[in-house]
Amino acid sequence: MGNPVKTSEDQLWAIIDTIPALAWSARPDGAAEFFNRRWLDYAGISIEEARDWGWTTAVHPDDLSRLTDYWRSILDSREAGEIEARLRRYDGEYRSFLFRATPSFDNEGRVIKWFGTNIDVEDRKLAEYLLAGENLVLEMTAKGSSLESILEALCRVVEQSASGCCCSIMLIDPSGSKVQQAIAPSLPSSYRDRFPGTPVDREGGPCTLAARRKTQVVVSDVAADRQWDAYGWRVATLAHGLKACWSTAIMASNGLVLGTFAIYWREPHRPTEQDKRNIQQMTHLAAIVMERKRNEAALTRALEEIAKSEAELRIIVDAIPQLIVVIGTDGNLQYANQALLEYTGLTREEVGSEKFREAFRPEDSERLRGQRDAAISRGISFEYERRVRRRDGQYRWFLAQYKPLLDERGEVIRWYATGTDIDDRKQAEEKLRRSEWNLLEAQRLGHTGSWSVDIASGAATASPEMLRLVGFKSGEDYSRNDYLINKMHPEDRERVRDLFVESVSKRVDFEAHHRMLGDGGAIRYVHSIGHPVLNEAGNLIEFVGAVLDTTEQVRARIALENALAEVKLLRDQLYKENLALRDEVDRVSMFEEILGTSQALRAVVSRVVKVAPTDSTVLITGETGTGKELIARAIHKRSTRSQRGFVSVNCAALAPSLISSELFGHEKGAFTGATQRKLGRFELANGGTIFLDEVGELPADIQVALLRVLQEREFERVGGTQSIQVDVRVVAATNRDLETAIADGTFREDLFYRLNVFPIQMPPLRERKDDILALLEYFVQRFGRKLGRTFSKIDKRTVELFRSYDWPGNVRELQNVVERSVIVSPDDVFCVDEAWLSTDVAKTQSAQRIPESTNGDSGRERQIIEAVLAESGGRVYGTNGAAAKLRIPPSTLDSKIKKLKIRKSHFKLN
Repeated sequence: MGNPVKTSEDQLWAIIDTIPALAWSARPDGAAEFFNRRWLDYAGISIEEARDWGWTTAVHPDDLSRLTDYWRSILDSREAGEIEARLRRYDGEYRSFLFRATPSFDNEGRVIKWFGTNIDVEDRKLAEYLLAGENLVLEMTAKGSSLESILEALCRVVEQSASGCCCSIMLIDPSGSKVQQAIAPSLPSSYRDRFPGTPVDREGGPCTLAARRKTQVVVSDVAADRQWDAYGWRVATLAHGLKACWSTAIMASNGLVLGTFAIYWREPHRPTEQDKRNIQQMTHLAAIVMERKRNEAALTRALEEIAKSEAELRIIVDAIPQLIVVIGTDGNLQYANQALLEYTGLTREEVGSEKFREAFRPEDSERLRGQRDAAISRGISFEYERRVRRRDGQYRWFLAQYKPLLDERGEVIRWYATGTDIDDRKQAEEKLRRSEWNLLEAQRLGHTGSWSVDIASGAATASPEMLRLVGFKSGEDYSRNDYLINKMHPEDRERVRDLFVESVSKRVDFEAHHRMLGDGGAIRYVHSIGHPVLNEAGNLIEFVGAVLDTTEQVRARIALENALAEVKLLRDQLYKENLALRDEVDRVSMFEEILGTSQALRAVVSRVVKVAPTDSTVLITGETGTGKELIARAIHKRSTRSQRGFVSVNCAALAPSLISSELFGHEKGAFTGATQRKLGRFELANGGTIFLDEVGELPADIQVALLRVLQEREFERVGGTQSIQVDVRVVAATNRDLETAIADGTFREDLFYRLNVFPIQMPPLRERKDDILALLEYFVQRFGRKLGRTFSKIDKRTVELFRSYDWPGNVRELQNVVERSVIVSPDDVFCVDEAWLSTDVAKTQSAQRIPESTNGDSGRERQIIEAVLAESGGRVYGTNGAAAKLRIPPSTLDSKIKKLKIRKSHFKLN
């Protein structure tokens, strides 16, 4: 037989190695004498360094005094106790532990030894704190606390769970237009009071932007991000010591923005992926998993290290939060710890009876009976999951782990079993399964597939919907990193591959529109996006993304673009027809204003009648106000093009930078502001007539383009490359002396000859004295009818004034004088204030006059003009020109020079 003491000691060491905690023992005076291997490995110190009071070097300095005072107090009281303190890990990190100590007494009631455990409660504390905070908020809500106090409590829960942050919740008024209230218990009031009344649609900061966009806005470094300077948010934030802000919109179920939740940091801070997840759910699940793994390992090592006594084991085991039982080889329960008794509500006697079996779910017992018996017969460790009834009747899932204790011969002496509550994990796993199913279903309904690529191995994964999009066939290896690339349209592969490689190298988001070859080679249009996943060191470890099937949208867009193109074509045609209709109305009304029977006007009308039926280019010259545009309209009306548009362009009224666009049109994007294609005047006049008034004012580059239109009947829009053919008749007009302009180099000679195919010289009104009375009567009736006045006669003195006046402004001046007189005439006799014309008459009488030639004798007139040209060096225009010296309009002098065939260039040479 073996040594029973040695066997008991070995059993005790094996039991200690199974305890999921840091275990230790101390002498009656409190000096430590033993630490298990897990305790020493955690602290990174030797047993020699830890003995006596050396273990206090691993305690956080802020907790040491409190811990040692408490330890001495329970030494004096000789009672068990527990306290929380932070213990330094071997790598320097401090974690919270629950220190438990229990005294062991001899038969006389004297303390002979202290036994204790240190249990890691860091993750449990965080989970408990968050749960307590949630319960507090729910409790406050149930009690009817005010919204402000509930939100303030929520802010404080987050602030205390994440050290170094300040939280605020801003409420949006019911109209959704401005910030109603700001709740920020830890922010300075001078900063908090800035928010109420701020319009949501104003660029006020991340919170208003988050509310406006209904999304999350992250400013990880306020000092470096200058986009918030506009309304002073950045300056105010930095002034209060806030250097980072994460703001998220608070959304109602109906999509309305209720407010924003913001977390401020005192230092620049970027949210991690963990921060972006559901913190309450995911951290709680992570805490369960980590605690389970640590407790399993701690329990195994503790049960291998304990070697003192069965009584000592029970004291330590009762301090463990797991359910622990000891089972004999015959299957009978030998021991259950205090945690199991408290959970089930059974006594130790009931645990050893058949009543203990009633604590297990019957269907689980039936399912596991064979598996458990087979594992026990083999004498190896095993585990399974089953439901255990709590004392309130509720069943919760537990992970039961069985470990055998073997003797020296390898035979099982007894079984140690632990039960870990995994009900929260099971619920989380079930929720995760439902979430995954919902995600796959959402991808199927939304025609969206997901993918990922492991950067280190190059292995790829794809969701079922992704495989359906690319026409996956059984047997294909879609884990190859080039599988999805090869499923792309050949014309898109290289572009998308290069873009993805660039995104990987730069660690930036990936986005591309391309085509995929689906089942049977069917082309599908997709929109692919990807996002780099970095580890804590900033290294790229994975690329994840999604592919949205946009085939239906692309086809719909193509159909819409075709429809819009057809609509635009019809719109342009309608525009041309409307323009032609307006011009037709204008032609009818304007042509009626060509009045007069003078010989000079009849000569002009005769030339109009001759040239109108042809397509010849016409150049109309004459002074300002002589009616050049009316003649141009008369030519168009009597031409074969009269049923098409008449487009009039005043070249002098156009800005130099816009002349080319107005005449020839422009393409979309040709210059800043060209948001759509525009048809030019030549294109609008296609098939009709274009009238270029003041053609002498065109810049040199436009003259070249106009010459091409006259020669080749084609042009190109600004920003375009396609030549446009036009069939248009050109009628031009000017009050300038184009021959002089040619000599001065401001007008192209070749363009002049192209325009001057059929010249028409408009006579000034002073050469149409016979028409003045008819014009006077016409305008008196026209403006009288317009202003609601009737005149019985025209004052004789007025008629004499009109006939004696030279009318330098021609018909336009006469028209203005009549309209003014109609307004101010006191009765039904039309008269003109002599003072309106006296100044001009005096100037005319005092100026050197050019005698009108009579009976064909123009010698005197020619002599005066040549003398003045000699004085002015052949110049007609300008303050030193011949027209100014003769005090007549330059256009009038030009017409006389042409009539008398005087060569101005001769005087320039002289």
